[in-house]
Amino acid sequence: MVLFLLFVLFSLFFLCTHVSSADTISADFTLSGDQTILSSGGTFKMGFFQPGNSTNLYIGMWYQELSIQTIVWVANRDKPVSDKKTSVLKISNGNLVLLDGNNQTPVWSTGLNSSSAHEAVLLDDGNLVLRDESGSPLWQSFDHLGDTWLPGAKIRYDKRTKKSQRLTSWTSIEDPAPGLFSVELDESTAYKILWNGSKEYWSSGRWNPQSKIFDSVPEMRLNYIFNYSFFSNATESYFTYSIYNKANISRLVMDVSGQIRQSTWLNNNNQWNLFWSQPRQQCQVYAYCGSFGICNDKSQPFCQCPRGFRPVSQKDWDMKDYSSGCVGKTELQCSRGVVNQFLPLTNVKLPDNLEVWGITSFSICGSTCLGNCSCLAYAHYESSNRCLMWTKDVFNLQQFEEDYSEGNTLYLRLSASDMPSSSSSGKSNKAMIFGAVLGSLGAIALVLLAVIIMLRYSRRKRMRGEKSDGTL
Repeated sequence: MVLFLLFVLFSLFFLCTHVSSADTISADFTLSGDQTILSSGGTFKMGFFQPGNSTNLYIGMWYQELSIQTIVWVANRDKPVSDKKTSVLKISNGNLVLLDGNNQTPVWSTGLNSSSAHEAVLLDDGNLVLRDESGSPLWQSFDHLGDTWLPGAKIRYDKRTKKSQRLTSWTSIEDPAPGLFSVELDESTAYKILWNGSKEYWSSGRWNPQSKIFDSVPEMRLNYIFNYSFFSNATESYFTYSIYNKANISRLVMDVSGQIRQSTWLNNNNQWNLFWSQPRQQCQVYAYCGSFGICNDKSQPFCQCPRGFRPVSQKDWDMKDYSSGCVGKTELQCSRGVVNQFLPLTNVKLPDNLEVWGITSFSICGSTCLGNCSCLAYAHYESSNRCLMWTKDVFNLQQFEEDYSEGNTLYLRLSASDMPSSSSSGKSNKAMIFGAVLGSLGAIALVLLAVIIMLRYSRRKRMRGEKSDGTL
């Protein structure tokens, strides 16, 4: 009898902490520990999760039946909790609220002023809806997208407020906090991908109502899987899509790679199959490798640091977040007695943010950069004698293949102690430094020559004056 009672108590405890409670969070059911809710059709599940090897905990939503846990929405993206047993998601004061720890500190909320929230329901399309007692929606997750765009959701442009919804990447594969890459609809009815919320580096082109595709996304013509729709009226524009075969599983993601990717699930292979992605080449993503990082579409990983440099954060690079870029192994000093040199990078696409210093020779261009403590890199066009310099971040540095004939040479400022000891680049650097020194000496020589000429001219003028005085 005692064993039976213990069994019953254990079963009740297990049910309370592990079993999904239908699809609803209400006053009678809160979410804590290993509890989850499951959409009515069994497609989506919601509860606490840990991304990868991270110890941080988040409230998220994922596909129930897939062998790979694929997160499609996160509530507390940039505010993780540390203990799911003491944290709780509940209806409180008219909102859906996540409370953290024994102190029950509010971490995330739907942020409504209304006090009429009655329940939160997880629908089978992946939309979490907060309702009042009559069933009318007060708030929905489809209006607060993360990095994933599910079928049926919309990305809008509000013509009255001039604001657009954004799909924003994770910071890294283990950190769902908003990252640097986002996609939004603009007022010209085109989707654009932005870096850091401002720098546009890809556009879908305008919506073509005849062919029902965006001009720069020809893959949309293969619409035997997806039904794309674009709507526009006096107050808003929005784009949405659905799937012809409801048995198919698909998602569109603003990926940590800076690419927008549409994928479908292959049941036979138990993996996601990429349908299309933009931009097509990884190195077309703006500042993907961060400052001083070199991007190469033919290498894995795509990002590398130049010789003499290291990742600013190796931990971030291990998580495929290269945005912090690279830094010289030895901090640059610009004082008397400190030697800096330049590392030549050959056959590269020159970075953005260049400054045209002027028209001059290669040697003077190098010596000028060397003499300017703010100059981080320089390049010289031999055909036009243009001298280019970089004094800020060195973004979008890309390595071309050896047979590519249109690359340039960039000279990166580096502490002499970090220079490669023996290589062809070392020889090039010595030649460049020698040229820079010659350029400096040449400039000094020109000044001295000008002084000598002026002195001789003054002397001759004085001598003529003396002779004139003697003849009088």
